[in-house]
Amino acid sequence: MLTTSDFDFDLPNELIASRPLPERDASRMLVVGASEQVMDKHVRDFLDYLQPGDVVVFNNSRVIPARFMADGKHEITLHTSVSDRVWWGLCKKFNKIPVGSVLTLDDGTTATVLAHDDDSGLKLEFACDNLFAVLDRVGKMPLPPYMKRDAEIADRDRYQTVYSSPLGSMAAPTAGLHFTNELLSDIERRGAQIVNITLHVGAGTWMPVKTEDLSQHKMHSEWGCITPAQADIINNAKRVIAVGTTSMRLLESSAMCNRNAGLSGRVGPFCQTTDIFITPGYKFGAVDVLLTNFHLPKSTLFMLVSAFAGLENMKSAYKHAVDEKYRFFSYGDCCLLFRKDAQ
Repeated sequence: MLTTSDFDFDLPNELIASRPLPERDASRMLVVGASEQVMDKHVRDFLDYLQPGDVVVFNNSRVIPARFMADGKHEITLHTSVSDRVWWGLCKKFNKIPVGSVLTLDDGTTATVLAHDDDSGLKLEFACDNLFAVLDRVGKMPLPPYMKRDAEIADRDRYQTVYSSPLGSMAAPTAGLHFTNELLSDIERRGAQIVNITLHVGAGTWMPVKTEDLSQHKMHSEWGCITPAQADIINNAKRVIAVGTTSMRLLESSAMCNRNAGLSGRVGPFCQTTDIFITPGYKFGAVDVLLTNFHLPKSTLFMLVSAFAGLENMKSAYKHAVDEKYRFFSYGDCCLLFRKDAQ
């Protein structure tokens, strides 16, 4: 039985990208094929792997500037919406802020602490009509902690995909950061179709797996939506290419629901939360090809790509990426993976 330690690998700190490249589509792309075959390419070469009839699925969720200061000393990062005015937020030493406390943001907006939770942090109710407008004034982009720097003005654009639309994520669907409007147009010119589904990414995407026994890991929950029209397009695809693990998780959540209901087709309409945890042994029902960035050791995302392309394949591929000094994580390079059981 696989344990968390099976998904560990050595990663030099200098390979963690703290800033993006000047051009979105300038990143490298490691293609992982059958067996241990790997090829060093660039993001622009993604087009060469498309076939007429393919459907390329993106997650169009837009990142909110979810990190802000309260009372001038508490840094809070919102991650999960309960309602328009009530959100959960992460905060260091949150247990020292009593329930019932009223916190003040930099623009004078107040928030009342409703509850504590060891995993979710503070439950806050904001005294405002439009929280997103408040965050636009006082918030910063919630860069992942491994970047080890504060967000800058430039991150408002670069930590956002060019096709993002509905607000709701507190982490970017980072595989999509490589795409320009020109590259999106080129995808369609190759005879592939683009579908933009929505999964609002939560803080759990950064959370480490703290248990050796994978069955004991509590997976985070995120809200996603695939419309009936989108499901029809996906079900008529020659191949489904997921851009990013968030797109993958939503597609496979829908596929699992379909299987459990005895329905045909890769996916069905899906608008609800999902806490799907994909590890080796999972039977994929929707996705044939995955474009994704490089992920953290022992993370749920490295487990997911190992389930998709094979654990030994991915360990070999990541060793190659380290040797060739690929850039890792959110602002880093990417890899194009083909489903192992389809090779």
